[in-house]
Amino acid sequence: MADMVLTFRSAGTADVPSVVALVESAYRGESSLAGWTSEAHLLDGQRTDAEAVSAVLDGGGSMMLLAEEGGTLMGCCQLERRPGGEAYFGMFAVRPGGQGQGRGGEILAEAERLARDEWGAATMVMSVLVQRQDLIGWYERRGYRRTGQARPFPYGDERAGIPKRPDLSFAVLAKPLAGGRA
Repeated sequence: MADMVLTFRSAGTADVPSVVALVESAYRGESSLAGWTSEAHLLDGQRTDAEAVSAVLDGGGSMMLLAEEGGTLMGCCQLERRPGGEAYFGMFAVRPGGQGQGRGGEILAEAERLARDEWGAATMVMSVLVQRQDLIGWYERRGYRRTGQARPFPYGDERAGIPKRPDLSFAVLAKPLAGGRA
């Protein structure tokens, strides 16, 4: 959208409730069905909580990047510095009514820029539910590739959601960030 202008900033403690509400609205329940990122067909329960978002803010080497449009929170993502020139990308959410308009790509690009230019990361990694082939395809169109690694879904940990099927797992995706330091 030509008139869409996202501004970016790091989240602070006062932003925790808004971030939790945004992430929940993008992935769980009825509100998530307005967008295409919903996991409601795979999981019930929560996607995140105030404790998890606060842990990102309190963790050394991690941050929550916020994307706002006209003062309204439109999207967010978690970034975490990891050893070996790697940055982890997670807890990515775009307001359901604002999906499909380029905001997600813009947020991802800013996260990659920050990780590369400010942290010196050479690679961005993430974990995506294997069952979310449409989402994996979206990341692949932006240069991410499956690493061949997988992570198990944390069955029994309701903080991660309540599975609706027994075969959930995560594919690990990675993308080289041109110009990052190894």
